[in-house]
Amino acid sequence: MSAAESEASAGRATRFRNTASVIDRTRMYFEEAHRRGLMAVYGRSMQERAVSLTEGERRGNTITDYVRCSYLGLDNHPAIVAGAIAAVEEYGSLHWSCARTRLNFGLIGELENRLSQLFGARVIAYSTVMVANMGALPIIASGHLTAGQRPVMVFDRLAHASLAFHKPVVAQETEVETIPHNDLDALERFCRKHPVVAYVCDGVYSMGGFAPIDGLLRLQEKYGLFLYIDDAHGISLFGDAGEGFARSQLPRELGERTIVAASLGKGFGASGGMLMLGTAHQEALFRCYSIPHAFSASPNVAAIGAALASANIHQTSELKLRQERLAERIAVFDRYIETDQRGAPLPIRMIKVGDEFAAIDFAERLLDDGFYTSVTFFPTVARGRAGIRICLTASHDLSDLERLCARITSHEQHVLSAA
Repeated sequence: MSAAESEASAGRATRFRNTASVIDRTRMYFEEAHRRGLMAVYGRSMQERAVSLTEGERRGNTITDYVRCSYLGLDNHPAIVAGAIAAVEEYGSLHWSCARTRLNFGLIGELENRLSQLFGARVIAYSTVMVANMGALPIIASGHLTAGQRPVMVFDRLAHASLAFHKPVVAQETEVETIPHNDLDALERFCRKHPVVAYVCDGVYSMGGFAPIDGLLRLQEKYGLFLYIDDAHGISLFGDAGEGFARSQLPRELGERTIVAASLGKGFGASGGMLMLGTAHQEALFRCYSIPHAFSASPNVAAIGAALASANIHQTSELKLRQERLAERIAVFDRYIETDQRGAPLPIRMIKVGDEFAAIDFAERLLDDGFYTSVTFFPTVARGRAGIRICLTASHDLSDLERLCARITSHEQHVLSAA
């Protein structure tokens, strides 16, 4: 690379990060949320969504958790806990400090085979979704998955931080652009202008909403658009095998122009992340050149055992039952509370507040009532659009959920009267 090319590349990278400014502009909100006991909360899991707090001014209190993303309520399922314990006992170890290109637990191979069969793809498991993304995006940007042509990497503006964080690294490989949320017209303009385009988005967005999968598939068919979809919040919630929001709408064969990333620790109820790949060529490249695969270790044995237990549940009627229970609770919430997500078959709801400190007040009042929710503010959402995120799950008690809705309504009226 010439000096001029190196300088241009560095310029592309730096325009995607401004950590100092973000800290300076948001520190007051984080400090206040921590002071009120709304962040860095410590507790012990009890039955269903109950949590006993173990530190701070509320120590000893039992609250109902609406923060965890275990949408099917599997994260404390007895079979999954037992699977984690049994795996450690069988292997006599928790972790091998060795890159996956060298030595692997036999159990990880079994897990990847099971997941591949379950989701109709070539699956590689990772310790988290974020490190899966870290390994995938530079390989896509290199052009080795698009016949040697480096694609223009187009990110959705609301792509999760675990995707957007990697823009500076990807920008060292190729051109990086960002378009407005779910703007298919803007994406098509890039497809018309450039021979190869890769689009990076979420399947289900962490602050509510979802990707227009049908529209993306039309662009893929018309222009050969490469799709990288992080469906961390959609996995297990949809499909007969829990293949997720995105995968359940994609063709039976993923092919060479679609990769789906997903979590093993949200709806799936275990721990870790995975990539669903469509071809043997992709799998071979990732097993050699994905940074987490080549220079880090696999998920630990307990996580692998838990994931295998969850895979078993995904092959039983219990999966559909939990999907139905979740849908019922979403409908109950929507009956009482109006949000932008009302009517969507997704478990994330956002209560708009606006002012950051008013949102912190709102979340504190809910916590005092025994409901722990996520207060969200910039940079998670735009400035002046702070609010409360509610994560609904199949294991929330219906009467408890109705009490939460009543308190939200009461506090919303309080906010309006104060304004």
